[in-house]
Amino acid sequence: MNFNIQPTLTNGSVTLQPLQATDFKALYNVASDAKIWEQHPNRDRYQRDVFLTFFEGAMQSSGAFKVIDNATGQLIGSTRFYDHSDMDGSIFIGYTFYAINCWGKSINQAVKAMMLDYIFQYVNVVRFHIGAGNVRSQIAIGRLGAIKTDEQQVTYFGEASKLNFVYEISKEAWLDKM
Repeated sequence: MNFNIQPTLTNGSVTLQPLQATDFKALYNVASDAKIWEQHPNRDRYQRDVFLTFFEGAMQSSGAFKVIDNATGQLIGSTRFYDHSDMDGSIFIGYTFYAINCWGKSINQAVKAMMLDYIFQYVNVVRFHIGAGNVRSQIAIGRLGAIKTDEQQVTYFGEASKLNFVYEISKEAWLDKM
């Protein structure tokens, strides 16, 4: 199916805009806080050279977004669509992080709900890779109704493979939740 993997999406609290090369400095200013990466499989991503590799992968994915706080106009994080499969009508959402001052404010839920509402027009299943030790993200994705379906080694762009849990939510389950 043909669709725009990088649309501009907005709701009352945040806007997702396609990530641009010129966003590196502003996004790194958010990502340079080591606390963001404490539970992530790639805990050193707060380091500039490691984050640069992550950013290059985001740009090459052609599905990455910057997350803008509508109230302040500030860039507060990033997320992306990736690994779309026409064969089974699925796509992944992931590589998500937010400034720590945004934690606990339902930003992640608002972003994911907006992405799911959009992408379920085109796919039947959305999957998420969540680091095996990233309990915070496992809880957050469970609140959206996603269930753990698998465990797999995931090789991040330019980084070593790490154990991830695979969570998924079907279009039917998402619409039933609404």
